[in-house]
Amino acid sequence: MARWRDGWGELVVGGGDGSGGDGGALRVPLEIAASYRARTRGLLGRDSVDGAMLLSPAGSVHTFRMRMPIDVAYLDRRLRVIAVRTMRPGRLGLPRPRSRHVLESAAGAMEGWGLRVGVRVEVRVSSPYAGT
Repeated sequence: MARWRDGWGELVVGGGDGSGGDGGALRVPLEIAASYRARTRGLLGRDSVDGAMLLSPAGSVHTFRMRMPIDVAYLDRRLRVIAVRTMRPGRLGLPRPRSRHVLESAAGAMEGWGLRVGVRVEVRVSSPYAGT
């Protein structure tokens, strides 16, 4: 299972032809919330999100105290989408047994990215060090 640290990167959607290249993939700015504190805070108190947020590890989410509806994608250990839902503020999402990671974005964004059940995504972490 992938392990990340809190930080930034990009989510790569599509272009999964196995060649190692992007092959027309969509690249989305990504905030990574891997610590307990960052996962608990998530998108709470925000009016918008630029790109997506990855909560890892995570099997469910809630939207209590959120100001906006969000799209939620549940990912398995291979970063394959197993469910996508739009959640309004004040909702509790059902736990997904095979979910290891959760992506959150502004409502409607994931459909535009082509993120749906069965799609595999890639997470590319931004290095804080030049040349790495």
